[in-house]
Amino acid sequence: MEYGFPMGLLPKGAIGYSLNRETGQFSVYFEKTCSFVIESYTLSYKSTISGVISQNRLYKLKGVSVRILLLWLNIVEVSRKGNDIDFSVGITSAGFGVENFLECPQCGCGFDCNNILRLNGDVQVSSI
Repeated sequence: MEYGFPMGLLPKGAIGYSLNRETGQFSVYFEKTCSFVIESYTLSYKSTISGVISQNRLYKLKGVSVRILLLWLNIVEVSRKGNDIDFSVGITSAGFGVENFLECPQCGCGFDCNNILRLNGDVQVSSI
């Protein structure tokens, strides 16, 4: 929250990070690539994501992408304007209310980890 962002921008499971407080350059490390669906978007975080952070702005992002229809697009910038978080893929951006990011999503299941999933007629419990 030091830079104005809610904790839910990153999924659970980060195993470490580095931050240069003078330049804002940062890296966040995960054990492996992490993907999950939120609403109609599939997000993917590589095992290392990096960029530059300043007050209410993440830019020069590397390692975070979103699938829109059949295309994977790199998220290059995230900014906070009041109660909105804007995600830019360079050619376009989408805004969401900050309240959507108060919890951290989990790799594989996003925010629906306690729900029962029905796949191919079989019932599978994703968590207990």
